[in-house]
Amino acid sequence: MKTRKKGFFVTTLMALALFSLVLSACGTKPEASNTSGSSNVAASNQLEAIKKAGVIKVGMMGTYPPYNFLNDNKELDGFDVDIAKELAKRIGVKPEFTAQEFSGLVPSLQKKKFDAVISQVTITEDRKKAIDFTEPYITNNVNIIVNSKTNDITKLEDFKGKTIGVGLGTNDESYLRNEVLPKVGDFEIKTYDDVITSLKDLNSGRIDATINNLYALKPIIDKNGFQIKAVGEPIKSDQAGVAINQKTPELKEALNKALKEMKEDGTYKTIFKKWFGEEPKE
Repeated sequence: MKTRKKGFFVTTLMALALFSLVLSACGTKPEASNTSGSSNVAASNQLEAIKKAGVIKVGMMGTYPPYNFLNDNKELDGFDVDIAKELAKRIGVKPEFTAQEFSGLVPSLQKKKFDAVISQVTITEDRKKAIDFTEPYITNNVNIIVNSKTNDITKLEDFKGKTIGVGLGTNDESYLRNEVLPKVGDFEIKTYDDVITSLKDLNSGRIDATINNLYALKPIIDKNGFQIKAVGEPIKSDQAGVAINQKTPELKEALNKALKEMKEDGTYKTIFKKWFGEEPKE
């Protein structure tokens, strides 16, 4: 009697388990189909997501002429903007620009508010730990910039005891803190959210020097009549690339292909000459 009851009990359990599996399969099949569609494809392939949207979202400073700035029509303009427009065209989409302070661009990229940052983001090993880059699209020489009346600063060693201005969150700030400061000795580093404010302070004597590249400074100096000058030889050269998120190989490949084609067919040279009045050296 006990054996029969036990057999009946086991058979009932097996039937219930089989019935549950059938119900489970029927109930989850449509849901599984929804989670494996185009949304997953878009999430795993940034390039396809961009093409599907028809737009590549680009972050930049917007206060760094001639690279990126607001023109008289209150539109973003400049070398970086033209590069971004050409890249977008070559991957078959339109660019959508957002301007914000430089120090917030990389965090916004990581939060996926942008697809790319095209704003003179210098390629460094530290940044590569957090984000990825295309091949460089420009090389910039960096000089020491001082007030025209200043004669006691011509090299980095002269920074000792001085106040040096630099853009907040820039590669130049990292360079001053991590490389120059330990070698030269104590000097004060004052950070700025935009270039023009640092140059105003340099012009009025509130800081003793800054470091930057002459392409960036010339239009600001010409427009504002600042009495400042570059001294000595370039202290370093930086290469800027299009900043993108890590693990987006398809997007990186497409952007690199577009950059290569721009340089091969002369489009890059045309854009460069438009903004800097000379042909690119690289």
